[in-house]
Amino acid sequence: MKTKQQEIETPFLLALIPFLVMIVAMAVTIIVFEGSPHVPLALGAVVAGIIAWRLGYKWETIEEGAYRGIRLALPAIVIIIVVGMIIASWIGGGIIATMIYYGLQIITPSLFLMTICLICGIVALAIGSSWSTMGTIGVAGMGIGLSMGIPAAMVAGAVISGSYFGDKMSPLSDTTNLAAGITGTNLFEHIKHMMYTTIPGLIIALVVYFFLGRQFSGAAVDEGNIEGILTALNSNFVISPWLLLVPAIIVVLVALKIPALPALVVGVFLGFICQIFVQGGNVGEAVNTLHDGFAIASNNEMVDELFNRGGIASMMFTVSLTIFAMVFGGILEHTGMLKAIVQQILKVAKSAGSLIVATIASAFFTNATASEQYISILLPGRMYATAYQDKGLHSKNLSRALEDGGTLTSPFIPWNTCGVFILATLAVHPFAYAPYAVLNYTVPIIGIVMAMVGYKVQFLTKDEMEQLKVKQQRIDREKELTEGV
Repeated sequence: MKTKQQEIETPFLLALIPFLVMIVAMAVTIIVFEGSPHVPLALGAVVAGIIAWRLGYKWETIEEGAYRGIRLALPAIVIIIVVGMIIASWIGGGIIATMIYYGLQIITPSLFLMTICLICGIVALAIGSSWSTMGTIGVAGMGIGLSMGIPAAMVAGAVISGSYFGDKMSPLSDTTNLAAGITGTNLFEHIKHMMYTTIPGLIIALVVYFFLGRQFSGAAVDEGNIEGILTALNSNFVISPWLLLVPAIIVVLVALKIPALPALVVGVFLGFICQIFVQGGNVGEAVNTLHDGFAIASNNEMVDELFNRGGIASMMFTVSLTIFAMVFGGILEHTGMLKAIVQQILKVAKSAGSLIVATIASAFFTNATASEQYISILLPGRMYATAYQDKGLHSKNLSRALEDGGTLTSPFIPWNTCGVFILATLAVHPFAYAPYAVLNYTVPIIGIVMAMVGYKVQFLTKDEMEQLKVKQQRIDREKELTEGV
């Protein structure tokens, strides 16, 4: 049976207060004090808790919301830690150095941005993870791009665009499966429907990278700088094409449907082994590298900056920020504050097109407030499902809108878990790479335009509507039986 606690509704204006407090505190902290976003998120959580308590929510309920938010983030936290280890082990094992070494010799500077975007897209499509792609191929790409004199923000933007394209279109991706699952859409039908917004977005991004790359012709590259980097790499690492087997093995493992996490753990182990048996390190050094990160003094500033990184310790800022963000988001969701705001939006979204636009905007809003892309898919996905059915819209419209507005916009929010992960991994601030992450902002725009003109907005057939009606009746009966117990 429902309890009185569950029946409490949060007024719309009260639901806005935690968001406003958090956003103002975040702006002052980051812009004025140049601080971290932890305290503003904590302040927002405290305000949300106080409001919920004043509305009649018990402390146990508020606390459960916070803990549920953390539990939702645990898979992301584990991935963050493992990526820190894989960065360290691949640097220590000479894998990143080898990728950069050969990359500097075969990639044309003028086509580098296009090339790294496509490479990241292919890898992310194969392994289903933008984070893993950015933490491995992306890190190597940053080194190559910087070595060619290409600004870090441009390289990061190309890496992010490619990684999120592959992640979004991969049947192995957690967010892709989540969006399809939460809306009840067939996975491959969901992916096929996303092509209408995502493929044009990729084409636009590649065209932009082509024109941006023209300024970095062979004549503009500092050959002495590249030669100095190659010399430093040769002096400090054993460079061998055999080391390229390590990332190839990871791609094969995930292509064989080995889950991403165990596959990444294999990558950590292989990097660990390479540091000992290929690079000549000892076990103690390799163990310390996994925790503290790799340390190098090559007398080349760019090489030192790129390779002195990684390890579990380097990801603790990201882990703690993820926890704070999920406490805030968990309280908001568990006490109905996000729901109260979405309900007001539904009053404005009258047409099918405006409903899709509202979904994309809500997913972005959730990214900016709840600070987690999973919530930006889960919450609007649950809240808008009935509205889509009422308008006769196929669920794949909802699943695509969730990905367009949720998955792709998460890197633009500095305090979102994706934003802080990219900052920790690629060492570029979201505000710096935002103009160059072309795919990530063109796809939502394309989705909005297509929704407003009614292009590729799929409605349910009569048979599908009847099947949906029968399914909903069965769910309602099961719910009545459950509540009657």
